[in-house]
Amino acid sequence: MNRTFALAALCVVLTLPLVGQPERHDKAVFVDPRNEFYDKLKSDAEKFRNREVQKKKELRLDFSGISAPAGVAEFTSSWHNPPVTQGLSGMCWCFSTTSFFESEIHRLSGREIKLSELYTVYWEYVEKARGFVRERGNSAFGQGSEANAVPRIWKMYGVVPLSAYTGLLPGQTVHDHDAMFNEMKTYLQSVRTSCAWNEEEVIKTIRGIMNHYIGEPPAALTVNGKPMTPGEYLANVVKLNLDDYVNILSLMQKPYFQQVEYEVTDNWWHNTDYFNVPLDEFTSVIRNAIRKGYTLALGGDTSEPGYEGHAGIAVVATFDIPSAFIDENARQFRFGNGTTGDDHGIHLVGLAQKDGRDWYLIKDSGSGSRNNTHPGYYFYHEDYVKLKIVDFMVHRDVAEELLKRFAK
Repeated sequence: MNRTFALAALCVVLTLPLVGQPERHDKAVFVDPRNEFYDKLKSDAEKFRNREVQKKKELRLDFSGISAPAGVAEFTSSWHNPPVTQGLSGMCWCFSTTSFFESEIHRLSGREIKLSELYTVYWEYVEKARGFVRERGNSAFGQGSEANAVPRIWKMYGVVPLSAYTGLLPGQTVHDHDAMFNEMKTYLQSVRTSCAWNEEEVIKTIRGIMNHYIGEPPAALTVNGKPMTPGEYLANVVKLNLDDYVNILSLMQKPYFQQVEYEVTDNWWHNTDYFNVPLDEFTSVIRNAIRKGYTLALGGDTSEPGYEGHAGIAVVATFDIPSAFIDENARQFRFGNGTTGDDHGIHLVGLAQKDGRDWYLIKDSGSGSRNNTHPGYYFYHEDYVKLKIVDFMVHRDVAEELLKRFAK
């Protein structure tokens, strides 16, 4: 056998499958990708980059010495819907005021209704965008607003029950507005940069962004088999006279017994209907209202060392200011230097007395209120309200004598 033939025969033999050995038949599977060594490198690099960063501790009151109500059952409270969370959003102004109006519906008619907060929030964003265009970018566009934004929006767009519009997409359980808000704000900044002040186009785009993240609110609904618009639902079901509600403020920087503008960013439309009164009158209305079965929508500050979610109470620490020295001067001093701010909207729903002092039951949609033994509530000491609550909304009947002192 010559050499060439032998090599060819050998190649044929090597390419033949071995007798009795089956061919391999591989399968595919889905796995979580892993690279432990790379992950370790990344972790070490992160530790090196952040080696100087230490979590800053916050100064807080030692609450162990505070004698506070032990639970919600110690309070005499007015009817209100159970606390609900605003999730990851800046909607406290709407959640607290909507809760307030739900309590008003019950106080006046005995009916229990749960209204949609997100319906109001949706149209408030539309109006903020409109204001941004008309003011050529000089109008604030943020997540916050004021209690009187709620009746203002209802008068313009009506309102719907929660069942008609939740603002949650299928499968979503938590409100999360960061991505939506950032997209809207980025878009409006581009409008400002390019001077593209087409109001109709801007509103259309803002609504398109919101429709993607929280869904489009209904233009009509059915109530007990009857079709209604949101405006008709407000008039025929909610049945509140929105002009019966007043906003009361107490700041020395404005003349007392005049209606003034509340000069904070969240009052972005520069409302000037706030009734400004001395502090004694301010706290007197709050005390009288809750004792007579009214509730109030409050706005104020939550950044004090005596305010803490796990304790679930809000008090003024004596190392800040003793109780006897809390007056309009101390209050104005803190508002003027920014240590009292327009941080949060809440709903005052009840009252208890302990050691001869008033404690207020506060329904709160913020996340901090969920970390205590009475989730969804805080207990506010009267001193905290006196020093740190800046404004409130209430039915005008409970402040009738005070309002008579305002010039026509």
